[in-house]
Amino acid sequence: MLLHIVLFWLKKDLSEEELKTFENEVRSLENIFSVEQLHVGKPACTTKRPVIDDSYDFCLTVVLKDLVAHDDYQEDPLHLDFIKNCSHMWEQVKIYDSD
Repeated sequence: MLLHIVLFWLKKDLSEEELKTFENEVRSLENIFSVEQLHVGKPACTTKRPVIDDSYDFCLTVVLKDLVAHDDYQEDPLHLDFIKNCSHMWEQVKIYDSD
């Protein structure tokens, strides 16, 4: 199993329509064949502690079978369309992959 975790910091001046478009587009990634599970969320309202970074706007967690599935995901047309359609909406992206 491989976890692909992506944190998005979106531009602050996005309209409600743009935010909805982003959320719909990121959720559409679950339609990629190699995706076993997908979760999209915003920072939880957990108790503030020095070790918690809740500065991001959206967190995408994708569960994939293995590295081959990850590589297929990266090249899938739905993923490439998401980047093309939404990359102008974010200021920063951080990715954490683990197996």
